Amino acid sequence: MMENAWLIPLFPLISFLILLLFGKRLKEASAYVGILLTLASLIYSILVLFERFSEPTYVTKFDWLTIGDFHLTAGFEVNQLNALMLFIVSLVSFLVHTYSKGYMHGDERFHVFYAYLGLFTFAMLGLVISPNLLQTYIFWELVGVGSFLLIGFYFYKEEAKAAAKKAFIMTRIGDVGLFIGMALLFWQTKSFEYSDIFAAVDAGQVSGTMITLTAILIFIGAVGKSGQFPLHTWLPDAMEGPTPVSALIHAATMVAAGVYLVASLFPLFSASHTALMTVAVIGGFTAIFAASIGLVQTDIKRVLAYSTVSQLGYMMLALGSAGYVAGVFHLMTHAFFKALLFLAAGSVIHAVHTQDIEEMGGLWKKLKLTGPLFLIGTLAISGVPLLSGFFSKDEILAAAWEGGHPVLFVLALVAAFFTAFYMFRLFFMVFTGEARGNQKHVHESPSVMTFPMIILGVLAVVAGYVNTPWFGTFLGDWLVDGNEALAAHGHHEGPVWIMILATVVSLLGIYLAWLIYGKRSVSRNWLSGSGDMLHTVLLNKYYVDEFYQLTIVVITKGISYFLRFIDTFLVEGIVKGITGFVQGLGATGSKMQSGQVQTYGAVAFIGLALLAVIYALTGGYLR
Repeated sequence: MMENAWLIPLFPLISFLILLLFGKRLKEASAYVGILLTLASLIYSILVLFERFSEPTYVTKFDWLTIGDFHLTAGFEVNQLNALMLFIVSLVSFLVHTYSKGYMHGDERFHVFYAYLGLFTFAMLGLVISPNLLQTYIFWELVGVGSFLLIGFYFYKEEAKAAAKKAFIMTRIGDVGLFIGMALLFWQTKSFEYSDIFAAVDAGQVSGTMITLTAILIFIGAVGKSGQFPLHTWLPDAMEGPTPVSALIHAATMVAAGVYLVASLFPLFSASHTALMTVAVIGGFTAIFAASIGLVQTDIKRVLAYSTVSQLGYMMLALGSAGYVAGVFHLMTHAFFKALLFLAAGSVIHAVHTQDIEEMGGLWKKLKLTGPLFLIGTLAISGVPLLSGFFSKDEILAAAWEGGHPVLFVLALVAAFFTAFYMFRLFFMVFTGEARGNQKHVHESPSVMTFPMIILGVLAVVAGYVNTPWFGTFLGDWLVDGNEALAAHGHHEGPVWIMILATVVSLLGIYLAWLIYGKRSVSRNWLSGSGDMLHTVLLNKYYVDEFYQLTIVVITKGISYFLRFIDTFLVEGIVKGITGFVQGLGATGSKMQSGQVQTYGAVAFIGLALLAVIYALTGGYLR
């Protein structure tokens, strides 16, 4: 199976091409094309994953370009990390394809949406199995193109157009860092191959300073894609796309690409303490920064978006704390419960036709399937015991503590408290209490939408049991098996008090949310009073966007206007002056060539007469 793993991204590419050519004729039957071909990718991914359990890493390459002695290769690789990622990406993509059939029903550009989904899925799967940095970069950029098309799907809305452009530009900023880091690694190692880079680093052929520099530059690319501070502001705005897009981008695909990149290059990062520390600090800060913003948001999708930013920060914190298994483990569990939460949120929006949680309430009795499923996702992300998020979050906290980062450990605990609070704030405001909006026609979503949610709900409960101290650390052991560079960064068996403390913190967050938004025995004004400065700052997301507008955007526009002035009035002015002079000279000369014989004869006669006069006046001597 592994030798044919290249077929996995090929199926969604075929879907994209079919819908590009015949989508208008197929109309809503386009969904079946996308669903069936993505299902084929999922089935093949499952087979590859099971084969990888017993077989070693499989790599196949062929010469793509030869320049002298240098051979640039292309191909694919199946190791533990990308075998797991193939399964996660194809599963979530298949479920989103299925869910979208009900959610996007009646949309005029239904077939276009499914074509974009196919392109995006192809790009992400291609990125995952790439065996070298250059091929990864090609698919990395293609993922950006796919996200631009999906986020801006409702292009007739100014907010959607602005969000798509913002996502594209901000991720390109990070990609510049990735590109420079790639170039420097090639300069140092004469190769783009992961294996060659790791071998050169291990052999001491790359200086410590260069390892740190290249690792941090590559991490900048991950910061852009995975929405880490300070390049995080595009991710919440990406909510302007259809809700299934939010589930796809914010669960297991685009935002996970940055975490996957750091994990796939972990031997490079682990060779530099400074690089790891940078990843840990940025991740820890992002986790609490985004979680604090989520406390006061009123748009159901934006709450989940800031939750995604925060959880991605957790993953980066784990990787930066040398917790390779912890980061990958949380990447897996987060893919399931966050996709569940977004799809459940889409079901709510589909029912009440609003995203404002202030206009919801009392939906538990009316959405009898969506409500419990949303609760499962909320419990999982909050780290409640025995659900998947509990095990992976505990592993991250243990990695931070064992890695010698007590400050980051405390930040992660506070972020866990915030997460439990704002997620149950969301749950209580949406599903409990009295209805606050028009809910006359509210009904449960069709089975085509609830089926993917049920699958994700089951996974959100059981996925954590593949790596626990109680039931066996299968995932952690398997991820580092046979890889000496990763063996020291496997499963972290933290002290029991970390698990107890994390559980208490999460339960306190849930209890506080219940007191304020469930039981309503505590006033909401402690944080959301109209005159409260803290609430205003959080509601405006710390004014980061405004700061960028007043600084980076203004400076960039100023430089652009200056360069435009030089181009228009200096460069173009000189060019226009020269071309005008030549054109004028040519026009004058052309008037002398009228084509009239009479004129030519008259000119010749006048010329001869002038010569005769000159000859007579000079006495026949010309000097």
